Amino acid sequence: MKRTLFGTVAAGIMIFGTFAAPLPPAANAQGFNLSEPSQTITFSPLQLQNETSAQQTQNAATSQIDSYYQSAAGKSGPALKKALHDIIDDHTQLSYSQVWDALKKTDEDPNNQNNVLLLYSGVSRSKQSNGGNVGQWNREHVWAKSHGNFGTSQGPGTDLHHLRAADVQTNSTRGNLDFDTGGNEYKGAPGNFYDSDSFEPHSRVKGDVARMLFYMAVRYEGDDRFPDLELNDKVNNGSSPLHGKMSVLLKWHKQDPVDQIERNRNEIIYQTYQHNRNPFIDHPEWASEIWE
Repeated sequence: MKRTLFGTVAAGIMIFGTFAAPLPPAANAQGFNLSEPSQTITFSPLQLQNETSAQQTQNAATSQIDSYYQSAAGKSGPALKKALHDIIDDHTQLSYSQVWDALKKTDEDPNNQNNVLLLYSGVSRSKQSNGGNVGQWNREHVWAKSHGNFGTSQGPGTDLHHLRAADVQTNSTRGNLDFDTGGNEYKGAPGNFYDSDSFEPHSRVKGDVARMLFYMAVRYEGDDRFPDLELNDKVNNGSSPLHGKMSVLLKWHKQDPVDQIERNRNEIIYQTYQHNRNPFIDHPEWASEIWE
């Protein structure tokens, strides 16, 4: 049965079914009701205007992202991996000292602008408490910098897409371990586990970790003086430019979908610092299309 909504119009907005269209601004701003026999819905003009503006902003952002990845459209497998590499390489590179200030923006606690959120523990800690001492936070290379021996030099060593604020001791415990499941719970950051050859992050950030490693394996292909970084399905990769464990990372990617914190971080890195994006935050489906 077709449902008819009845409403009075005010504040320069008229409702046609579920479509809002602006009227001349001379109308007054009292708000209006839409009603039917079993339901009354009250809208304020500002609410409708805000929703319309938010939708327009979202549409513009989606269009911008689609344009950014235009050359990758319709591709899969190695062809998609190469197309994405060509899109995201040649990014603006930071020095390792510049990473400190950048992380204070990219990893800012959305509930406290004076703090950063630490990757593995989820603790909110003062931005000013950075350093190398117990109780401070430092710069965690999610793709362990010894896996390819790129250190902290510009390029993979300072790439914000895999550098995160982390508790000093938790970072030390993770070390250069590959990622896998199992082990003993790390008491300094409950929910994280480790053993002699692997580290399992908290379920809250398992997908984040996976997508950061996916990015690194696409961005660094060995064609710009940096090592060719690749994922494999092993642990104990040592100093080889390899990181695992791929099958586990793909599972985590699906279990822990992209969240707003990741989207915001991706946007800040793109707009303010490196001017490139993590494709697997914008298009999570591409991980399967490349590696499965």
